Amino acid sequence: QVHLVESGGGLAQPGGSLRLSCAASGFTFSTYTMTWARQAPGKGLEWVCGIYSDGSKTYYADSVKGRFTISRDDAKSTLYLQMNNLKHEDTALYYCVRDGAYGYDSWGKGTLVTVSS
Repeated sequence: QVHLVESGGGLAQPGGSLRLSCAASGFTFSTYTMTWARQAPGKGLEWVCGIYSDGSKTYYADSVKGRFTISRDDAKSTLYLQMNNLKHEDTALYYCVRDGAYGYDSWGKGTLVTVSS
């Protein structure tokens, strides 16, 4: 059974940093493209970034480009999101999502990031 468990969320000040982690289990992590998505209070889902299975390519939403960095450690079956220069508008529930053969097929429960002074 696929499990994705996010951690690392919390309260940060504007301009601050947080590092999210996603521990994966129940599947061969290294063979999947992995992504982060987020949902701000009262708003729709936004795809934040993704990383290919071999780590050769990453992609980012314009809203986070230059501030967020996605990475993976296949030996630990863990996905990361380094978030720098956080803004109020980054406040959201952040989800780790597996990009399967037929779409985004597995989701974690999310970790809450709150950016506030």
